[in-house]
Amino acid sequence: MPRQDPGSTIWFTLTIDGESLGYWNGCDGLSTQVEIEQRQEGGNNGFVWQLPTRVSFSNIRLTRPLTPETAKVAKWISSIQTGINRPTAQISALRADGSLVARWGLIDVLPVSWQGPSLDPNSPAVATEVLEIAHHGFTD
Repeated sequence: MPRQDPGSTIWFTLTIDGESLGYWNGCDGLSTQVEIEQRQEGGNNGFVWQLPTRVSFSNIRLTRPLTPETAKVAKWISSIQTGINRPTAQISALRADGSLVARWGLIDVLPVSWQGPSLDPNSPAVATEVLEIAHHGFTD
């Protein structure tokens, strides 16, 4: 059995309702936070109850060099003007050979912001874009 590298070179794909928005180099914000409420029980001095209340999900930021798929991102963001549709999404982490490392399904995705490249002829840096999305939770 070949050894599976645990993710030394990872890139990501973003799919919105089955339509690919291309490959991404960076992905930040795959996280969730459970708010805890503490309750003391009368007569029980051994511990304090830790009760979950609200679950929140952070925004996800995807980054990459500018690609032809940028037009697909612009089309998705423009669709918000005609009415809010909260599709499902999927982010897949892939190894350099294209094999799957992990996958996250997202519920009720909404684009929050897009930042295009800084087009400065004095700067030889790679033209990059950043897409930030919000969601209401993870799926199986």
